[in-house]
Amino acid sequence: MPTPTPSTVSVVTVCFAPGEDADWFAASEKVNDLLHANGTPARRFHVRHRRLIGWLTRFIGYYLLDAARRFGAVTMAAGGRKSRLDLTGTAAKAAHHAALRWRAWNTHIAATTRPARPFEDYLAHHHADPSKVSLAEARRRFEQQPRVLAMLAHHFDPYELPVYQAGEATYTGLHWRIALIGDALITTDGRLLTPASDSVADRFRFLNEACAYLRGLRSTARLCAVAIA
Repeated sequence: MPTPTPSTVSVVTVCFAPGEDADWFAASEKVNDLLHANGTPARRFHVRHRRLIGWLTRFIGYYLLDAARRFGAVTMAAGGRKSRLDLTGTAAKAAHHAALRWRAWNTHIAATTRPARPFEDYLAHHHADPSKVSLAEARRRFEQQPRVLAMLAHHFDPYELPVYQAGEATYTGLHWRIALIGDALITTDGRLLTPASDSVADRFRFLNEACAYLRGLRSTARLCAVAIA
């Protein structure tokens, strides 16, 4: 049974302009300045190996940050020059695993339970009248729904319920974007991009904006993924 992606670690993607100092210390300094947090490098990006010279570059970690090797070849990195990172492959692998999770959910959960209300609905009741509906009570009401209980029993994240119920394309679309961006993005000019709220719609708006920004960066720009515990 495919397991859901853990959501307990926040990941920030830091962008550097071409020619700017782009080592791990510079990335951690930007994260600390904007988020007042410390982190560690997150090896999230697959490394690109060009067709003609890939036999050579696969063994060289130049222009990469915190590279990992498999049988001597560089396969993953926490960041580096955009041209050396396989962003398409990173997104494709995340989409593949997300599709496996959604199909397992569709078989074991959707086919055997009725649709459930997302946690956001119960959270809205809590915010409307906290004295009447506590946060713990809102969570209890949400988790007592048969579909949510089934998701917990099968190790699916019930707080991703709205995205699961929106269909396979929506679920995979969310996760390949998360694989590229994480939960926040720091631009080359020091702006912090984050979702406006915890809603799925706002996460998509943020991720679409961040992906468009990433796509527009020059190939010599550099990226660094930072995991904040």
